[in-house]
Amino acid sequence: MKYTNHFSTRSTPQSEPIPGTNQIEDSAGGYAWKTTEWTQLDRFLILGSEGGTYYVSEHKLTVDNARSVLACIQADGVRVVKRVVDVSEAALAPKNDPALFVLAMCASADDDTTRKAALDALPRVARIPTHLFHFLEYSKAFRGWGRGFRNAVATWYNNKEPEQLAYYVTKYRQRDGWTHRDALRLSHPLVEKGCLHQRLYSWVTHGEFEEVHPESTGSYRAVNDLIRAFEAAQSTDSKADLISLICVHDLTREMIPTKWLSDPDVWGALLQHMPIIAMVRNLGNMSKVGLLTTGNWDAMNLVVSHLSDEERLHKSRIHPLQILAAINTYSSGKGFRGSGTWSPIPQIVDALDAAFYTTFRNVEPTNKRLVLALDVSGSMGWGNIAGVGGITPRVGSAAMALITANVELHHTFVGFSSTLIPLNISPRQRLDDVCKYLSAIPMGGTDCALPMLHATKENYYVDTFVVYTDNETWAGAIHPSQALQEYRRKVNPNARLVVVGMVANEFSIADPADSGMLDVVGFSTATPQVISEFAKGNM
Repeated sequence: MKYTNHFSTRSTPQSEPIPGTNQIEDSAGGYAWKTTEWTQLDRFLILGSEGGTYYVSEHKLTVDNARSVLACIQADGVRVVKRVVDVSEAALAPKNDPALFVLAMCASADDDTTRKAALDALPRVARIPTHLFHFLEYSKAFRGWGRGFRNAVATWYNNKEPEQLAYYVTKYRQRDGWTHRDALRLSHPLVEKGCLHQRLYSWVTHGEFEEVHPESTGSYRAVNDLIRAFEAAQSTDSKADLISLICVHDLTREMIPTKWLSDPDVWGALLQHMPIIAMVRNLGNMSKVGLLTTGNWDAMNLVVSHLSDEERLHKSRIHPLQILAAINTYSSGKGFRGSGTWSPIPQIVDALDAAFYTTFRNVEPTNKRLVLALDVSGSMGWGNIAGVGGITPRVGSAAMALITANVELHHTFVGFSSTLIPLNISPRQRLDDVCKYLSAIPMGGTDCALPMLHATKENYYVDTFVVYTDNETWAGAIHPSQALQEYRRKVNPNARLVVVGMVANEFSIADPADSGMLDVVGFSTATPQVISEFAKGNM
């Protein structure tokens, strides 16, 4: 009898834990390492749990992550608040919702210092009223309106400049069942009688705005004019008057009655000063109403110009996943939800493609030999990253890998499920073409060890394997970490492994005891540079 057929520390089936380790069973029946609570916090802040995964329901995934968050808060609540602020302010995540949820949990903590830190951080995380309303709704599940909470919300309003506050209360009027009227009546902000804040609060709560003196200038005149323009836009029946109001006062789509939002001339006026995030989200709408068409060069050129403006992109804080979602939807010629079709304009698709790369931080080449290994198994083709429609972990992993491929001369693309698949991907391809190519690949089981096993068999020299996966590996006869050790023994003793986690589950194929393996979070804007630094040996 050959006992090593049944027990080996160098080659263990993925359906069993590696002997002597603390691996746990993953959701697919294989074994992997459990991430730390702090790694789990990062995954949740960036990827969220909306929609769940192939193996785990939204409910269970959210509960599992919330428990990890609670453990972090109990260990060091102030550190959690700091991480929430860092992720939110640096726009590392596609959505701000997970950060607001965690902040709400911190604001209800038993520890006074944590609660105070969370409430003090509110303006830094809830930067616009939509964020504030999300925070208020999340907080209902954890606490009531105590004095500290009321003061934090009142301070959020009182510390806004009057012109900014006027813009906020006319553009972001309600969300999650909350309105400014609700928030103001519960927080009772105290301000000097007759000041602009008091006039705006009165307008929001009672519909009465005290007219400023006709000769007033500065903020008084600007606030007065915006409120009056908003009121006029709500009541006018003249398209010419509405367009004039939009152009003169920079009114946004949210300030316009719905009845006008099927008119291409109105959209054309809105486009002139439209914030870039709103522009990207509304490319389909502007196409459906007939504004963005091949013959309308002015509108098309304006969109392309804004998408090509690097400074404008960075100031907008738009996340690359929002750009990727726009590419996916706009290039398809139909909405992810709703009805209506359009003919995509190639110049806009190209501009979106270029903008995607611009929205990531500058990534320095390593001049190392990299294998970019994409998990194309069945579980990667299900669900959406951070709840963004149409962007499955499989599509998202391809987009992430292209960021690295665009700066690395020595790279090889492979796909793996239960078998290894060479991928015919060039960094010069457009993202929408790559996404279509990946989506057409037949799916199978998951064996994350295959990239290392293939490189060992072919005696192929690799400095760093970068594996984009959900870590739900189960199909192989050897664990990924063991396959890397085998590769080190036979080919390159200094080979490294970066595992890019594409969903917020609690598993990792990276051995936490091995300094040559690193677990990072997919679709953080910082991830490509972290991969670069690790591959160069700087981490």
